[in-house]
Amino acid sequence: MNLARLVALVVVALLLSSCAGRDPLPAKSGTVPAGVDLSGRWQLRDDSQGTNKAINDIQREAAGADEGLIPKSSRKTSSRKKKDDTQVHVFLESGEALKITQVEHGLFVSFDRAIVEEYRFGEQRMANVGPVYADRVSGWENGAYVIETRDKEGAMLIETYRLDGKDVMIRTIRIVDNKKSKLDVRQVFDRV
Repeated sequence: MNLARLVALVVVALLLSSCAGRDPLPAKSGTVPAGVDLSGRWQLRDDSQGTNKAINDIQREAAGADEGLIPKSSRKTSSRKKKDDTQVHVFLESGEALKITQVEHGLFVSFDRAIVEEYRFGEQRMANVGPVYADRVSGWENGAYVIETRDKEGAMLIETYRLDGKDVMIRTIRIVDNKKSKLDVRQVFDRV
């Protein structure tokens, strides 16, 4: 009887541990560094234009645009996860003209006057685009505004916005999945 009870407790413990959520993403600071204001209109430099193509390519690939409609008989099934399991790319926005509005507790980023993203300094929340949900943290780290978004499969989108002087802003964008870099771009914007 005691052995059966012990086995039952072990099974319950294993089931509960497998249902436990992932560790939360490390929080970012909600305190704006002295003198840092990202507000303004920003234009992507000509020599950074190729970065938007790289972003569009990764989004197309993640959406399966390069897959054939008819499966090839020579394709083998594998234990590798499907491309559509990585959903973090739906949270990635890009544009050539950004308008950033920095207020006391948050940041608004407008991409090509079409899409506006809102972030609250020091936020730690669940973000969604339609039915796709992801963990998100954002805030200040080493003088830059950092946004980290992690999808259900653990893929990470890491974006930073950093001033380089008064009239230049550097935006970096990385997507990491299974410790492999899927995207790593650096965009340079000039204040207009």
